[in-house]
Amino acid sequence: MGTVNMSETARLILGLRAAGWSDKEINDFILFIETGEEQYKPQEKEKTE
Repeated sequence: MGTVNMSETARLILGLRAAGWSDKEINDFILFIETGEEQYKPQEKEKTE
């Protein structure tokens, strides 16, 4: 697997924002990917119907 370039990273961030993720959620997700630390792992959101 190769490295992710800045254009791909920007598209990922923009896509997560478009999906309704907050900047904190995005930052924590990126930290989880890089570190693997459970404290940054995304949590399932409550579904409202």
